[in-house]
Amino acid sequence: MIRRTSQDIRRLNRFEVLRRVYAGPGAMSRQDVAAATGLSFATVANLTAELLEAGVLVEAGHEESGGGRPRARLAVNAERGALIGVDVAETSVHAELFDLALTVRHSVERPLPPGDVRPADVVGLLGGAVEELLAVSGTDRARVLGVGVSVPGMVDREGGVSSFSPYWSWHEVPLRALLDERLGMPLWLDNPLRASTVAEMWFGAGREVDDLVVLTLRAGVGAGIALGGQLHRGFTDSAGEWGHTCLVLDGRPCTCGNRGCVEAYVSLRGIAGTWRELAPDDERTGGPDDAATVAALARAADAGDPAAVAAVERTGRYLGAAVAQLVNLLNPQVVVVGNQVMDLLGERLLPVAYEAVGRHALALPRRAATLRRSAVPHDPVTRGAATFALEGFLEDREVFGPVSRMRRAARGGGGAGA
Repeated sequence: MIRRTSQDIRRLNRFEVLRRVYAGPGAMSRQDVAAATGLSFATVANLTAELLEAGVLVEAGHEESGGGRPRARLAVNAERGALIGVDVAETSVHAELFDLALTVRHSVERPLPPGDVRPADVVGLLGGAVEELLAVSGTDRARVLGVGVSVPGMVDREGGVSSFSPYWSWHEVPLRALLDERLGMPLWLDNPLRASTVAEMWFGAGREVDDLVVLTLRAGVGAGIALGGQLHRGFTDSAGEWGHTCLVLDGRPCTCGNRGCVEAYVSLRGIAGTWRELAPDDERTGGPDDAATVAALARAADAGDPAAVAAVERTGRYLGAAVAQLVNLLNPQVVVVGNQVMDLLGERLLPVAYEAVGRHALALPRRAATLRRSAVPHDPVTRGAATFALEGFLEDREVFGPVSRMRRAARGGGGAGA
């Protein structure tokens, strides 16, 4: 059983207050935040005092209060520091520098070497990308509050270990320690499933609902899960490996070593394979780059090519049947579908998938669930990775711990409750 301490509850409330300020259409009063979160005004006042003292929030003018004292409006202080989000994908390292308002300031992308990528390759490219971000933007290292890194596969977040990668020969790689030697900055390690889900919780569909599934569809496939408004990681930190559940008994081989997995049918590689099956003589299906092949498939389907149209529709049915399993199992309010596959095929794919969900899911959870594309600005994986760094900063006991509250109370700035 999970036992939350008062510090855990305070930390979660701090996250919730700041999430609401990020989600608002503009600066918000403390009363607005209390109404949006359901927390008491006293708790909100206490938490916003912490965030103001830490420089995370600033007062941005006042509003009339209907007869009383004008209410101060609060906004995120974009200049408080910088955050870096890194997406280590199957073929590239994509790094972005954000201000504290999570606005992208600079981006760098570097290709990974083909074949079996070594941890040293990732450390070298990632370190070089971060140094380039700092140099191009003129950002002092001391202003970086943290670096979040998303790496594919199973990740031990607490230990900072890449436990297993389905693409490379990685087992129990102490990636955070290796990166720490290179970067010397606060680091948080996780995978793209949870990075995308955290991005939705802070900036997308998760601001509106408590039970959410976020599907990542690119070279790898998986499901990030939020239940009761909290990210669900599972007992061994490996929840969400939906891409490696069986969709077709004794079906296509998968990168994980099994056969018939969801990923073998709805990833970039799987979709390209479906097109090759339907059009074996079409030279457009045989390119070495799966993303380029799926882009060609999208163009061919738009032009009315029968085999291309059939490939997209078959992929939609595969996706819908697999999503229906999640709808039945988890009963989410929203299923968000994002990443490269949606960027390339979304307009054609989603209607077919939604119809297939209707055929395969049970009526009650199906009626409750909405299937939608991601609306997170820019890249949800790098944004989510940067949000891990933001959350890590918000947990810093030097900034938000009991000693900080005692200092504030001694100055008359608020008590220690919440």
